[in-house]
Amino acid sequence: MFSERLENLRKNTPLVHNITNYVTVNDCANILLACGASPIMADDSEEVEDITSICSALNINIGTLNKNTIPSMFLAGKKANELHHPIILDPVGAGASKLRTETAQKLIDEIKFTVIRGNISEIKTLAMGNGTTKGVDADVADKVTEENLDSVIKFTKEFAKKTGAIIAITGVIDIVADDKKAYVLRNGNTMMGKITGSGCMLTAMTAAYIAANQDNSLEAVAASICAMGVCGERAFDKIQKKHGGNSTYRNYIIDEIYNLDGKTLEECARYEIR
Repeated sequence: MFSERLENLRKNTPLVHNITNYVTVNDCANILLACGASPIMADDSEEVEDITSICSALNINIGTLNKNTIPSMFLAGKKANELHHPIILDPVGAGASKLRTETAQKLIDEIKFTVIRGNISEIKTLAMGNGTTKGVDADVADKVTEENLDSVIKFTKEFAKKTGAIIAITGVIDIVADDKKAYVLRNGNTMMGKITGSGCMLTAMTAAYIAANQDNSLEAVAASICAMGVCGERAFDKIQKKHGGNSTYRNYIIDEIYNLDGKTLEECARYEIR
């Protein structure tokens, strides 16, 4: 099932427009190349509509907001809506500052997003208007566990219905849902939280998956997140054998994404549908 989503991505090689943060922009470009897509980064208001027009998907990441890039996000998002291109929002740090929270909420109000992906604290902030995000990380009090899984799935489906977007909550347990169906994904490794950019890279790659699989966006998002989790596990096995650290681990993740095939993805995927 997920293998077909990966094969479509490799076959279609979509061009993805990224308005992302300068902390992880290079990692996002490299993960897109590794998964089989092509990246382009443009955030000046004078060109974002032109760049979006030639792309297959748009990735908006609010990780390093400023007064110049915020208008560009709205311009690109509205152009992508006009062209019926899929758009993904990564509300990095929503809840940590008034600017981030209000910008993310306004983006959701004015742009139709295909996918909204964040950690549980960021998504709760957007759904409830306030939250307990710790910088760019989820608050431990919000953690998704087996005990609260049913209620988080219900919350995710309700927020998906409210926004009209697929909601992807990533963490130790990942949840991907529209208003009717949820994937619960259990791949990954805690080491992924020790590198800068694992979430940003995932969002960029998910934009590529949905661009290449517009007939089944929900499954495409689940496949992308599952692929990142599987590759996180395989990369961790490598650093254990070679005594590498977090910088090596990041590079191994990109290598594993590059080498991932559909058979491996299907065999290693751990998920259920609820």
